[in-house]
Amino acid sequence: MSSSAPRCSYCGKQPATLKRCSVCKHASYCGAECQNAGWKKHKKTCAPPLPLNDVVEKVRAAHAARDWRGVLEFEGRMEEMMGGQPDATCSAILVFFITAHSSCRHSGVDGRDRLLSAARLMERRIGLLGRMERFRDQGQLICASGINLVLLGREEDAAKQFERARAVGAAHGFFSVEASSCLGLGQLAINDGRDEEGVELLQNALVAARLAEDEGINLELGALSALVPALIVTNAIDEAEQLLPRLREAAKGDSQKKGRFDITELQGVLCSARLHEVMCTPFLLLGTPSLCSTPAFRQGW
Repeated sequence: MSSSAPRCSYCGKQPATLKRCSVCKHASYCGAECQNAGWKKHKKTCAPPLPLNDVVEKVRAAHAARDWRGVLEFEGRMEEMMGGQPDATCSAILVFFITAHSSCRHSGVDGRDRLLSAARLMERRIGLLGRMERFRDQGQLICASGINLVLLGREEDAAKQFERARAVGAAHGFFSVEASSCLGLGQLAINDGRDEEGVELLQNALVAARLAEDEGINLELGALSALVPALIVTNAIDEAEQLLPRLREAAKGDSQKKGRFDITELQGVLCSARLHEVMCTPFLLLGTPSLCSTPAFRQGW
């Protein structure tokens, strides 16, 4: 069964046929058993359907107000909203629901289910962006899909998405996509204990970030915040010491831009402390294994 096929509003299964609620015409169920089981939740939103134009306006308004509940209330009519619309309109509608699922997950509601729903919608939009030849947006969304898969614990699938995004970036010359995909692949390699490979990928991410065509995306800060700790862990002290001031400066600028203290600024402070600890320890002078290679040091990150 296709991942984009309609699902039961209660159990999430994809039977050959679904029966719509006779009142709202939005929710669909395998049968009476699922409908009865889901009524306690469904009755809060069950109402006669609005004209489609009214639905689109309500979804757009809820999205603008970051009201994910208001958007998801009309998810049952998403296919109807996209029917016969040009790719650009369908892409915008998918953004509404992808954002709503992501916001819902951050609120702690049905976390894994929301990630899966967002992943399915992302894949549909990735295809639309390709047809529209919006390859930079396509590559960045593939990277976002990879991050979703990491959160789902599917690292191998996430790596395939990052590689896929990297190919898109290389084919169409978008350094921002190269930076994002190398950042994802590098962090996966570090987490898997492949430190040398991870550091090389993160270095590539930093180089690509400096060449990125979109200055509004702070890719360099992301690359630095991943690369500097990795360099300390792998005892590349000289390079870490050289990059650390840039990390702290970029993190401080990001905090000022946001108007609040950002976690990357704290990470810069912690990197300074770790680096100072490693450089001052007598064990390093004696040629014995550095403290930053121990499990305790790694766990500190």
